[in-house]
Amino acid sequence: MTGLIEPRQIAQEARVVWLEDIGRLDYVRQSLERLPNRQGRPPYHRDGRMVGYAVLGPGARASRASGTFLRRVFWLLPHDRDQQPEGSYAFSSPSEAVDPRTLRPRDPGRRTQRSAGPPSAVMRELGILLPER
Repeated sequence: MTGLIEPRQIAQEARVVWLEDIGRLDYVRQSLERLPNRQGRPPYHRDGRMVGYAVLGPGARASRASGTFLRRVFWLLPHDRDQQPEGSYAFSSPSEAVDPRTLRPRDPGRRTQRSAGPPSAVMRELGILLPER
């Protein structure tokens, strides 16, 4: 489940666990996953790698329908900017990307200039033509 994450969906988070140094990452992708437990490292079944995950507090309740818990997982794909700085996300980022420095428990995080990509002036300086508005 990707897209915009609302604070009510993550209200039971107790902490965020990082598996990598986020200081070197411009962005991470985030998604809500249905998982069988409140804590512990979740399984990861995508290309790329998981870079972090949320742990829920003891009061978090499982879904009545599925018996699962909604937890955030933070991840990157092989073609993301950290692995391919000149690749498809050199001057942009995926829609589910946020700056990892803005992520806290119960806070969905934000896109920043760093996560979105270099400003237009930098792109012009590098000789990359931008479409006229």
